[in-house]
Amino acid sequence: MSSARVLPVPDGLAGERIDVGLSRMLGLSRTKAADLVDQGLVMVDGAPVAARSVRLEAGALLEVELPDEKPPVEVRPQIADGMSLVHVDDDIVVVDKSVGVAAHPSAGWSGPTVLGHLAAAGISIRTSGDPERQGIVSRLDVGTSGLMVVARNETSYTRLKDAFRAREVDKVYHAMCQGRPDQPSGTIEAPIGRSPQHDYRFAVLRDGKHSVTHYSTLEELPGATLLRVKLETGRTHQIRVHFSALKHPLVGDPLYGADPTLAQRLGLVRQWLHAMELSFIHPVRGERVTYTTTYPQDLQHALEVLRTS
Repeated sequence: MSSARVLPVPDGLAGERIDVGLSRMLGLSRTKAADLVDQGLVMVDGAPVAARSVRLEAGALLEVELPDEKPPVEVRPQIADGMSLVHVDDDIVVVDKSVGVAAHPSAGWSGPTVLGHLAAAGISIRTSGDPERQGIVSRLDVGTSGLMVVARNETSYTRLKDAFRAREVDKVYHAMCQGRPDQPSGTIEAPIGRSPQHDYRFAVLRDGKHSVTHYSTLEELPGATLLRVKLETGRTHQIRVHFSALKHPLVGDPLYGADPTLAQRLGLVRQWLHAMELSFIHPVRGERVTYTTTYPQDLQHALEVLRTS
């Protein structure tokens, strides 16, 4: 058994090798993407692809036949329910954060935290600053799942903070928005600040902080679009706010205008948003490292429901 996928090539992947483009659009390893090409399972504009080195052109249609396979056995250790340890060394730890977990303790939050789970797993964090936020250099919302890096010592903490501040860390998300954006790929540049009308919400405001979001279409679905999103800045709720401003809020995000009946049909109790890829210069070793993950069960289920609609 197999399933076919038809994907338009976004502008941001023009000029990339086809195996690189496929790996990014489908969330596959580059080796797996290359194997699909070698097996003759990939076509561009109706023609078979001759080699994995073929370069992509913006707007071309990729047709991919994906063999049905048993999911790989999870080898990443679980440090909490639904939360796995992706990488750990003496200087950093990378986790795949589950939904419903905050990065660190804060006023008004009594639920689980990343730092709490790391401590329970015996992974020490020793940095300066607020003891409740030790090692945290970039956060994910409680309702957003995916990859987070935490510094384990002062050197890593300082260097990673500087890297995030200098926008030297590549953060790639997959998001599902309602409807279809006017352009299949593009850049949203609009300042974001705290909403003056609503608590806990942010909005595009003239006097807000400079905010830039790049996106490209991965898959068009009935009533929704799966997107690859790369953040240039890291404002609170940035992806949610920017797509809400485009009148295409994230599926499952009623706080920013999403249709609650669609979320209910898909079994979602949070926004369809996942931090898929994190790439940066290791703060001590000096080499570039990249970490990737896959969709959690609730997001995968919602995606499959839409694909079969």
